[in-house]
Parts: sequence; C-alpha cells; structure tokens
Amino acid sequence: MKGVSVEQIRNIGLMAHIDAGKTTTTERILFYTGVTYKIGEVDQGTAVMDWMEQEQERGITITAAATTCYWKDCRINIIDTPGHVDFTAEVERSLRVLDGAIIVLCGVGGVEPQTEKVWYQATKYHIPKIAYVNKMDRVGSDFQDVVTQIEDKFKVVTLPLQLPLGSEENFSGVVDLISLKTFRFNGELPGARVETDDVPGDLRDEALLHREHLVERLAELDNEVMELFLEKKEVPASVLTRAVRAATIRLQAVPVLLGSSFKNKAVQNLLDAVVDFLPSPADKAETKGFDPKNGRPLRRRLSENDPLSALVFKIQSDPYVGQLLYFRVYSGSIKLGATVLNSRRGQKMRIAKLLKMHANKREEVDAVHSGDIAATVGLKDVSTGDTLCDERHPILLESIQFPEPVVQATIEPRLTSEHQKLDEVLAKLSTEDPTLRSYVDAHTGQAILSGMGELHLEIIQERIRREFKIQTKLGKPRVAYYETVRQAARGEEKYVKQSGGKGQFGHVILEVRPYGGDGKFRFITKIKPGVIPKVFHPAIEQGVREAMDIGVIAGFPITHVEVELVDGSFHEEDSTELAYKIAASMAFKSAFRRGSPIMLEPIMKIEITVQDDYLGEVMADFNARQGKVTHMDLKNGLHVIDGQVPLSLMFGYAKALRTLTQGRANYSLEFLKYSEMSEEKMNEVLKTQLGIYTTS
Repeated sequence: MKGVSVEQIRNIGLMAHIDAGKTTTTERILFYTGVTYKIGEVDQGTAVMDWMEQEQERGITITAAATTCYWKDCRINIIDTPGHVDFTAEVERSLRVLDGAIIVLCGVGGVEPQTEKVWYQATKYHIPKIAYVNKMDRVGSDFQDVVTQIEDKFKVVTLPLQLPLGSEENFSGVVDLISLKTFRFNGELPGARVETDDVPGDLRDEALLHREHLVERLAELDNEVMELFLEKKEVPASVLTRAVRAATIRLQAVPVLLGSSFKNKAVQNLLDAVVDFLPSPADKAETKGFDPKNGRPLRRRLSENDPLSALVFKIQSDPYVGQLLYFRVYSGSIKLGATVLNSRRGQKMRIAKLLKMHANKREEVDAVHSGDIAATVGLKDVSTGDTLCDERHPILLESIQFPEPVVQATIEPRLTSEHQKLDEVLAKLSTEDPTLRSYVDAHTGQAILSGMGELHLEIIQERIRREFKIQTKLGKPRVAYYETVRQAARGEEKYVKQSGGKGQFGHVILEVRPYGGDGKFRFITKIKPGVIPKVFHPAIEQGVREAMDIGVIAGFPITHVEVELVDGSFHEEDSTELAYKIAASMAFKSAFRRGSPIMLEPIMKIEITVQDDYLGEVMADFNARQGKVTHMDLKNGLHVIDGQVPLSLMFGYAKALRTLTQGRANYSLEFLKYSEMSEEKMNEVLKTQLGIYTTS
C-alpha cells in the first residue's frame, strides 16, 4: 500500500526518559504493523531500531532511527529517539520535522527528569502529544498517579482515555472510555489476538464515571460536546474521537493511554490513537521561511503545486553509501534525477537516489512527496538544518538550534601514521553530529574532541574504532569552557611585509563588544566606502573567526561577541586577502584583551533522588560542589532535590553518590546554561590547566 494521501500520513516520534521502554514500544509497533515477523528485544540486543552494535550492547538508543509502517490505511513514519541527555541533539533534530509525538512514561517511575526535558522540547516546537503510560504490569505501577504527575508537572489538561484491566502482574488489558469496550490481549502470538467485549458489570459504574469526567473536560474545549453535555444527551464515540483529535492538534489537551509493551498488551490501541488523534502534515498546511537574498518572509503551502522546500534534519555516515541525508518535504516533491538548490550554500545538486528507510535497511523510490520523510545519498557539502528547494524559487527554512558542547578531551591515534585519517574521520563525524566539535589546541597542538558528556565522547571513540578501524587514546574528560568580553573595546593592527617585489599590506580597526543575539557571533561593517574595498571584507571576517576558534585568554573558543569593522586602509598594489586576514586576527585579539575578558563555564541542571537516611550526607556533598538547591519535594517516600551545579565539580559524582548512599540514590544531569566564572575560579583554571597564574 504505497499510494496514500497526505491526510493518511503520520510523522511521529517516540520520546521518553531512558529505560521507559520507547524502543521496546517501537519494536511492538513494527511487529503488529507487519514490518517485522519476530519481535526484537532491547535486553537481548535484538531490537531492530537499535541497529548500532553499541546500542545493542548497552541497551540504550544512541541515534534516532527512522522507519515506515502502515496501520489502518495510514502510513506512519516513526523516529525512535534516544532518552539519554548526552544525545539530546538527536531528539532536537527529530522534533523539528515531526507532526506528533508519543511521550512514553513508566507506570512506576512516572514523570522523570528526562521526561520533562523531552516534553518541553516537544512543546517548544508546538508538537501535539499522546502520553503512553508503559509497564503497567510492574509492581508499584499506578496509572492515576502518573496522570496526576503529568498535570502537576506540565500544567496541562489531560484526557485519560483508558482504565487498566487488572493491576501489576494481573494486568491483562484496557477499558476504552470512548467506545466503552474492553480489550484483553492473549493468544499464541504475543498479544496478537485481541478479545473485545462490553465493559463487565463490576467495572461499568467506574468506567461510566471516568467517561463522564472525560466528557466534562472536552465540553470546555468543544462546542458540540458542550451542547450535548448541557442537554444531558449521550455523546457518541465518533463525536468524542473528533473532539479529542481537535483538542490534541490545537495543543489544548494531551490524551493519556496505558499498556505494557514488553508483555505485548495494548500496543494496538496506541496505534489506533496515533491514527485517530495525532495530526497529518495536512493539519499544518503551511511552513514559513525567508528569501535567502533579501530576508523577506516567504510561505510554502503543503501542495504538490507549490515549489519544492525540504529540510535536511539528520546526516549519517554509512559504510556502504557514504553520507546518508534524512530530509522532510514541506512543499512540492523531489523526483529521482531532479536538480535541487541548497539555499544556505547557493549550490545546485542532482538527486541520484531516493530512499525510504527502515532502521538501517532501505528501499529505493522514484519520488518523495509533500509531508513525507525520506533519505538520499551522494550530496556533498550539506549540513544538518540546510534547505533543499526549487532553484527558480529559493527559500531558506528555519534551521535547527543545538546546545553547545560542555565536555572535551584530547584524542589521538595509537599509530602516528593515522593522524590525517583521524582528522578526516572527526570532520565527517562533526558534520553528522552538530553537538560534536573537534579542533587543534593552539597551545599543545593536540586534537580536542568536544561533546555533550563523557558517554557521548566514549561512544564516538567506539564508533571510530568499529566503523573506521582506527584505535585511539581518549584523554581525561575536562570542561569545555568559553571566553567572551564584558565591555566594548577597539583594536588596531597593521600587517606589513616587504621582501622584494610585491609586498603584503593589511590595516584594520575593529570594535569588539558583547553580543546577546541568537548565535555566538555577528560581524558587521560600518566603514566608509572605499576605505577598504569590499573584496577584502570576507577575509577580515575569516581572520576574526579563526582567532575566535583558538581563543585569547586560555585557548578556549570565544562566543557571544559582535565585531564591527570601523576603519583601516589599503595599499593599491600590496594589499592582499592574506594580509587583511592576519591583521584582522591581530586586531581582534588586541581588542578582546581590552574588553574585560571573562571565561564562561557550563552550569548543569541536576535532580537527585535519595532516601531519608542519606539526605544529610548527600546535601553536604552537594553544597561542597557549589550546588544550589532550587526545589525539594517528597515523591513516593523519597526526597527529590532539584538544583544547579557547575559541571567542573561533577566529574566522578556517580561513584561518590554510590559510596555515600550504598548505591541507593539516583541522579540525572543535563546542560542548563553557560555562566560567568568568578575571577578567583578563572585564575584557578588558568593556573591548573595552563600554568598561567593571573589574567592580567
């Protein structure tokens, strides 16, 4: 069933806290939709969506795998995203192209720290959500408690659409409140046979009461339901279904379902909910962008008749075909052999292959239409967030913003002959992963790898070994600091070189000041015409950028500065791009030193869950790490501490917390913001890491 209308497409993502069961849920979806004929298990390393060796070994999801399946005449494009905070970029880029999301929660753990993170990420992109309470067969599972947590934490209207049949190990199915039917799951194939019946007498009163609550909530959001409710008439299932869908798409409410994916119970109902309640691309029939030439706002309708606009949201290295580019088509269509424009770079490209993806398997197709997700290969110089469009009607779609890396380590090959090969691999992986950076330390000459956490860097090292056959040594992780200025300052430099014949001449005056806009850097020119010919302006900007990469105070990259070219001069014969590039780099450094430079450090958001017996010791240790408590709560008899803490003081915390609490406490850590470092701490960092005693 290949030919479906755009109204029959669902682009959805599964998101959750680590170990909530979202990959297991995806495996069941693939089984019941006929994509696979054997159910894969995360615990056994056989999950289809966790196709990387490391994912199978560690039992976690690292990359956002894409797949396509069909249910009730609908094509469902699924992105299975990671739950670990080190791989938050995978979640971020997936959300940019999705129409709906399933938030998977544990029936015991409820709303956990990373659940909050992915929930707010989905909210940021205005993505309608279904909440799916998994693991209802576990001891201590409580559906109503999880619903209450969702309401309290996220301040949203919930629409519980089901009740559990049985509890904990006796959980056998669900009561559907819209149809007032029960669904029990058993049979030779796990959960494949579903027994549907009317609600039994002993549960009917409770089911009717909860259905009445559902109708009351929908009456506040839907006029037709309101009229029937006020007239005390029965609200048909079809009306409720339409009202739930409308409220979900308008982000007025969140439907809540339940099940046990591992025990193969109620996954089919979740699939029904995806079709019934989550939007198709047609529900958001317009996308916004701007003209790459003049910045004028543009719109594209979800129509085959509108010019092509598509967003590249993921780049992945493939050992067989090179770089695999995932994209979402917002308007028009891409056909095999067509020429498209990368509007960010202004480059034309020919589409030699179009692929529909199923995890790491692929199916070649002739065209990809509006609203669909697919992949292609063979395109060069394309980055995550680039727009592919009709060359005669260029448009630049809103790109994807990623967090800055917070942890770095030296990396070098064990064989000196593989230095160049490693540099090429790091460049390729940095293109693939926007939260991964690599550069050469100006002081030591060593290659530095920066990422979102220790696990992130370990995974990259493993990938380099397995995929590219390079053995590397990874240094001890350290904090990725940044440098910036606190006040405006000017710098003037001339680069003059005469060695017989044609010389070199470059003279620039730059002003450097703090920059609070989007992005980390802005370069502007307010120089009088003819003072420095425009042909040299790009070289001046390049000189500034190169100086920013290696830093001024301590070799850390520079961020959040605005640089203005205010004056200078040129020589008719001797001025060259190289001379202006060198002069600009020198002038920038000079201005930066006068601009009251400061270092920035990453501050992390932390949540610690600890028993009462160990609260005192844990709090004393947290305070010693300069942690600040923002909120404390009691949850299921455990103390939950929310706070902020400098990343520099959190290395080795897992071991310390285990020692303090005999392994009974848990914590989660995620990046919050970059913050100015005190002069005292800055000098300490310079002294210990670089052997410099003061910043003067």
